[in-house]
Amino acid sequence: MLSGLSDISSHLIVGAGPAGLAAARAFRSQGLDVEVLETHQDVGGIWDQDNPGSPMYDSAHFISSARRSGFAGFPMPEHFPDYPPHRLLLDYLRDFTRAYGLYDAIRFGIRVERAIPDDGGWTVHASDGSKRRYATLTAASGTTWSPRIPMWPGDFAGDLVHSSRYRSSKEFHGKRVLIVGAGNSGVDIACDAARSASRATISVRRGYHLIPKHLFGLPADEFGARGPHLPTAIRQRVFARTLRILNGDLTRHGWPRPDHRLFETHPIVNDQIVHHLRHGDITVRPDVHGFDGDDVVFVDGTRQPVDLVVAATGYDFALPYIDEALFDWRGGRPQLYLQTFSPTLPRFAALGLAEFDGAAWPVFDDLADLIARGFAALERGESTWDRLRAVVRGPAPDVSGGVRHVASDRHAAYLHRASLSAHIRDIRQRLGWPPRVATTPTAPTLTA
Repeated sequence: MLSGLSDISSHLIVGAGPAGLAAARAFRSQGLDVEVLETHQDVGGIWDQDNPGSPMYDSAHFISSARRSGFAGFPMPEHFPDYPPHRLLLDYLRDFTRAYGLYDAIRFGIRVERAIPDDGGWTVHASDGSKRRYATLTAASGTTWSPRIPMWPGDFAGDLVHSSRYRSSKEFHGKRVLIVGAGNSGVDIACDAARSASRATISVRRGYHLIPKHLFGLPADEFGARGPHLPTAIRQRVFARTLRILNGDLTRHGWPRPDHRLFETHPIVNDQIVHHLRHGDITVRPDVHGFDGDDVVFVDGTRQPVDLVVAATGYDFALPYIDEALFDWRGGRPQLYLQTFSPTLPRFAALGLAEFDGAAWPVFDDLADLIARGFAALERGESTWDRLRAVVRGPAPDVSGGVRHVASDRHAAYLHRASLSAHIRDIRQRLGWPPRVATTPTAPTLTA
């Protein structure tokens, strides 16, 4: 029990999606009493398509491979395909929760309304009317719950929806469909439209490098991991040349030439878009300028009649239960050390705010372990807590991996996985913490 905090019973984690579950396991492994508050009725977060506000659509699959995406000590089952669909990923998350006995730490159907830092803890007001104090607060509530739709000028006679509301290609039957945005979701949805709509178009702000899901028979991320560890500049040239050999010149099919080098934007991992471009199933247009009745007007002055616009335009980051004034916000995100630790709120941590150039869930594990060890040191009055806080208040490390990402709010919070892992190892060594050892399940129940 923390000295002077006799009324504080536990550490709070907000959200029982992948990040929250990784944190809960890490906290338990450090002997911390933890409580998780989850708005929905079961674990899974966005991966449960039935959750209101989930952006999951029927054709959604992981863009990182199963063998490289599981939690430490709990690999995805061998029978999983290389790129699991969202339904299997939800099964996996629930198996993980059962295997590590985490269900008893979670209170479902409860939304955090307001969290206020006070003298040595957090006072939390919840939707069930409860008011409790916690020693620490870890925000793992996710970043894809506040859809962003640009304010285009003009009036549109058709339907305009955000991609978070899209579920099935049946919605496209007999319609002229425009997808705005070429992130992984936008490209997936455009491929659905190519198969189902009467006309499918994708509007892109810039050209992107399109990475096949398999390279020479291996999942792309596995192929990259097995290959030689080259300097960033050489790696960019080698892989870019490989993509040109595999994909050819996509400008022949209307896809803009990328204005940046490979890996300088979040990777678009998709085979099908190249197929549909080559077969004329998808028309490529530049960025949207505005609307004029049935027409969408593009920045090059061309226009096209459209029945349905799907805006795959991303999300606004939000921590609606915490006063924004408590953070230094830049580019739409709070400025945190490793997108995890606050320099000014020692009893706060966040997990799941950053984006990476590969599988996120194993990184959640590594960061969750740092958070848990730090809060355990705080609770036990160990000097490593003060040393960790000194690191967090210090200069931000370079975890770009030598990649100059394009200037955008999204990439301002981007972390290079290998560089991040190396920095985490350095922190552990400086604090005298042993290498992280993956804990084994207490009751394995992998879904067959």
